[in-house]
Amino acid sequence: MHVRTHIGVNAFLASLLLAGSALAQNAVLTIHADQSTAKVSPTLYGLMTEEINYSYDGGLYAEMVRNRTFRADWSGVPYWYLVEKGNAEAAMSEDKTTGPSQALPASMKLDVQKADAADPAGVLNVGWWGFALRPNTTYKGSLYAKADSGIDSIAVSLVANQTGAALASAKVTGVSGDWKQYTYTLKTGAIAPSSANHLVLTVDHPGTLWLNLVSLFPPTYHNRANGNRIDLMEKLAAMHPQFLRFPGGNYLEGDTIAERFEWQKTLGPLVDRPTHPSPWRYQSSDGMGLLEFLEWCEDLHMNPVLAVYAGYSLRGEHVNPGADLEQYVQSALDEIEYVTDGTDTKWGAVRAQDGHPAPFHLTYVEVGNEDWFDKSGSYGDRYAQFYKAIKAKYPDLQLIATAPITTMKPDVLDDHYYKRATEFFHDVHHYDKADRSGPKIFVGEWATREGSPTPNFGSALGDAAWMTGMERNSDLIVMASYAPLFVNVDPGGMQWESDLIGYDAMRSYGSPSYYAQVMFASNLGDEITPADQQGGGSRFFYSVSRDTRNNRLYVKLVNGDSTPQSVDIKIDGAHLAGGGKLVTLSAKDTQATNTIDQPRNIVPVETALVASGTELHHQMPPYSIQILVLNER
Repeated sequence: MHVRTHIGVNAFLASLLLAGSALAQNAVLTIHADQSTAKVSPTLYGLMTEEINYSYDGGLYAEMVRNRTFRADWSGVPYWYLVEKGNAEAAMSEDKTTGPSQALPASMKLDVQKADAADPAGVLNVGWWGFALRPNTTYKGSLYAKADSGIDSIAVSLVANQTGAALASAKVTGVSGDWKQYTYTLKTGAIAPSSANHLVLTVDHPGTLWLNLVSLFPPTYHNRANGNRIDLMEKLAAMHPQFLRFPGGNYLEGDTIAERFEWQKTLGPLVDRPTHPSPWRYQSSDGMGLLEFLEWCEDLHMNPVLAVYAGYSLRGEHVNPGADLEQYVQSALDEIEYVTDGTDTKWGAVRAQDGHPAPFHLTYVEVGNEDWFDKSGSYGDRYAQFYKAIKAKYPDLQLIATAPITTMKPDVLDDHYYKRATEFFHDVHHYDKADRSGPKIFVGEWATREGSPTPNFGSALGDAAWMTGMERNSDLIVMASYAPLFVNVDPGGMQWESDLIGYDAMRSYGSPSYYAQVMFASNLGDEITPADQQGGGSRFFYSVSRDTRNNRLYVKLVNGDSTPQSVDIKIDGAHLAGGGKLVTLSAKDTQATNTIDQPRNIVPVETALVASGTELHHQMPPYSIQILVLNER
């Protein structure tokens, strides 16, 4: 066969030929195109998510106001500051006895002694590392307020930090002595895009004003109210995820039982959501509630993988199986009912009341998270109790265990791996000879941990090598999801290094590992195609799958070495028909990476590949991940 590529690639290949003396040992890859080892799992690649690194609040969840419910601490009300213009005089404080709902029993109290139209008083919010504003854009806001007779309106403005100029303004009128929600709209003009802005709320008369749940949203993905950031959702969509595991790992458990993710408290109007502490040392707004997770699945056409609390929390508290655990089992049954059942059921009716009458399709339920940390030894019996109760009502659901157990055989076992690249290189055959008579495998959390805040190219190589092993064994591995998914790269935004996608208030970028994920998920067949390898360097890895509908082979190759790798590919049982392509992700060093300021240092490059016959000679660049898409005739 012969290879033709677009302009620039011939010169690149010539440079590889000059480096021939440095080539690793030649690899011979014989692909048995007329054979199939097994079916590729149709749900192999998906997303794992939790509230860490400001993944929801300050991240995917598009709310722009930080501490919108005015939670106070020893320092005052964080991220809110008093505004006194000119001769205005005012004071702000937490009012613990006055709030708009049972869930939000407190509020911010603004006592205004002096204020007029020229000298207003109020409060400002600094946002999640600023307010990202763009030109000619509409921002939708709301707030809960009440006031004494001196105040009947509130001015709302988005203000530039450096100039003090109001970039968009609105007025809330009719404020009364009773709690009420007010809405407002802020529209920018021909401004320069910037996140160096803040939100200001002021009054122009003396009096007392109470505020809570001050909210502001930019345009959201699919225009959903209480929705998600467009840029981050678009990056997720490019990964072609088949499932979403939620609400998270540690975030599900909480540090204590009292701080677990209580799904019932995340439903309905935001004013009825009390918020709760995240295990990662900040308060969760619970704006991303159970229904929002399900709608996230709906927007990206993903299957929900629902994790239910199973009686163990991070600091070691656990619930004994038996009578003590029954309330948590019932909570899981109620949660499944909310997700899957009709409006003629109690929780299906609640879902309809929340705005989504149609049920969601559910296949997998995960019982707990990382219960191998539970030193009480109770997980086997706890899992069995959940299993029996859930299967009795929902026999078709597949239940995932989060630790090996001896009390019974689980449907699926959740394995987690966090390693360095060289460790993954040495472990790519982990599942090759695994017991096929045991439970199916969900690799629910995994990542090569090199690079900060997002992975470098060395991580991408480790990830790609590991993915070749998962693909070759996707008869056993039904799902796999990288973790963590997100990180806010602003100062103080990261709790865990090496996260797939980075962002600040204004921008976002994919790491090299992100692009490896995109490449692998976008080029995957429906059958595992067997192949034999002879020779090749110790850091050369491969997987092959076949798209039976389109007669196409996907040959994935990883060269984790600093020298080029020559590969002779032999096709048994089929002939190539041309019209293929080559997708390459490469770097000159393992430490090369993408950043918020340089987001496209390392991105996939696609070139034409015309292949015919049954053999081809291919040369891989140093430090490269490549996918050959080959058409059969």
